[in-house]
Amino acid sequence: MRADARKNRDQLLAVAGAAITEQGVDVALRDIARRAEVGLATLLRHFPTREALLDALLHTSFDALTAKAGELEASRSPEDALVSWLHDCVAWTTEYRGVTVLMAAAIEDTESALHASCVTLRAAGARLLTRAQAAGVARGDIDGDDLFALIAMLAWAGDQPSLAPRADHLFEVVASAVLPAAAGQSAPLRTRPVS
Repeated sequence: MRADARKNRDQLLAVAGAAITEQGVDVALRDIARRAEVGLATLLRHFPTREALLDALLHTSFDALTAKAGELEASRSPEDALVSWLHDCVAWTTEYRGVTVLMAAAIEDTESALHASCVTLRAAGARLLTRAQAAGVARGDIDGDDLFALIAMLAWAGDQPSLAPRADHLFEVVASAVLPAAAGQSAPLRTRPVS
């Protein structure tokens, strides 16, 4: 890629990140191009669809969260690893307003530019959950899909002005429900395969 094209791409990604943080994932592509001081055609040459732009913007974060799951699995207890990873995922998803809706849709849409990254991220969380279930500290009646949905719900709650002050409390409630044995309760004995 030529140096000027790389500069335009990097500028578009930086501006898109700021715009999505401020206005959400539905921010107009034309507004992103204008703020990056390039034409809409330049934006579309680099990112032909909104999802392609989001995939480029979010890919590094997806990779980092996936790698973090592996690091936590190797260095922390099953319950600490799962809670820490959940916290990081929820914090990240609240950074980009509206991204959880796209992530939930991308899981089901194999044609989505975000599909592979979302599936990989879900699998990383599912591995942490399976490990906690095997240790007897996590509920046995939830799977990776449920965990992914809980992240989306917590991120949505954190994005609502009236609920944001309760976000930390709600996270603790959900974490203690997922890990009842770690909270001093007994985990359900029933298990099902985790995807």
